[in-house]
Amino acid sequence: MAALDKRTHDRKFVRTFFTTPTAEKGVDDSAKKLRSAIGLRGMQAPDVWVPDNEDATAPNMRDEGAENIAEVVAEDGADFPGEIHPRVVWHRDSPETRYKGFQHMLHIADPENGAVENIDGFVIPEVGDIDDWKKADEFMTIVENEHGLEEGSLAMSVIIESGSAELAMEKLRDEMGKPSNNLQRLFLLVDGEVDYTKDMRAITPTGGLPEWKELRHNTSRAASAAGLISVDGPYDDIRDVDGYHDRITANNAMGMLGIWSLTPGQVVEANQSPLPPAAGYWIIDADGREVELESQDGVEVYSGDRIDLEAEDGGYELEVGGDELFFETEEDLVAELLDLLDYVPSMDDIVDSMEEFEAAKEAGKGAIAMTQSATVRIDGVEVDIAQDRMWDEATYQALMTPVALFQDVYENRPDQHDDLAELYSEDVVERAMSVGN
Repeated sequence: MAALDKRTHDRKFVRTFFTTPTAEKGVDDSAKKLRSAIGLRGMQAPDVWVPDNEDATAPNMRDEGAENIAEVVAEDGADFPGEIHPRVVWHRDSPETRYKGFQHMLHIADPENGAVENIDGFVIPEVGDIDDWKKADEFMTIVENEHGLEEGSLAMSVIIESGSAELAMEKLRDEMGKPSNNLQRLFLLVDGEVDYTKDMRAITPTGGLPEWKELRHNTSRAASAAGLISVDGPYDDIRDVDGYHDRITANNAMGMLGIWSLTPGQVVEANQSPLPPAAGYWIIDADGREVELESQDGVEVYSGDRIDLEAEDGGYELEVGGDELFFETEEDLVAELLDLLDYVPSMDDIVDSMEEFEAAKEAGKGAIAMTQSATVRIDGVEVDIAQDRMWDEATYQALMTPVALFQDVYENRPDQHDDLAELYSEDVVERAMSVGN
């Protein structure tokens, strides 16, 4: 059996999964949107581009869509900076639909059409139980043999849009690598919350989608266990940049570092959000709301109205929301503020700390304390705070994840080098590429 818990594809991380219609009726060039998308570069270009010959394309245009994919990818695919994974039609309950998807894969992957050398794999939607995943794998194996391609050379990504597909993820560790299948070709596990909601017959008062936190967690867990990459589904309120960012942040906390993108603007946000910030900053819990402090001449300032602080004879009075607290000493006040404050480290901060720990480890120390200090101002009252964090090997490895993400991006996306150097500086980029190696 193939080794699990090990990434077997070139990309260790995927931040962005960007779909594009493959054919539109009533326009001079039905492949116009494909030609536009394949020309994206830098932060506007996704890690994985998905010419979408399923939901994004009308059923009566999908045959032409498959032709457009082959034509456009043959012409310009070699210069596209990300991976290319067309989505074809499939359905667990429809042999006719599965056969149509098979025909489209045969056409797109035909070497005579000139596209397959730039195609990294296919995305299979609407999968069901594990036997259905094996059907898709078998069709892809037939495509490879039909065209003289190496078995397993085309990656397979699946969209989790049903309860049966969610349960199938539990079986991947037992099934991948068996001699009777090529499921080790699996690459991405992508959540499709819209169809999943339909399949689950879920109802919400507003008609909106549930958050499906359990599905996202289960997908992330299955990807981790099987050496795959998890991707969240589309966020269709394309003007809600803050909501999209919050969704990405919540996903990142559960190990789901990729998300569907519907516009180049969402691609930019999703490409940048998982990376450490260029500048560190302090945040404070202001009665349940996370607020970023503003740096002013070396002082971190809170200027909201949810927290009040007053210095009085004999102590300090701190009010958070409706709770009033009195502290006789600055030491007691600092202890309370530290419970409310957190520091978000920059890339430079993370690299500094990792370099310091590496030097300490080289000197024979297994753990060291790192101190982060600041002067905080609330209602004109300034307080000096300092927090210590114990670093050991586990801490180091945990914080290696965002650095490893950065390294993977830098190695695989040369078109983003200038953007990253502008964001962090050449020095920080060079040090970030060296740490951990």
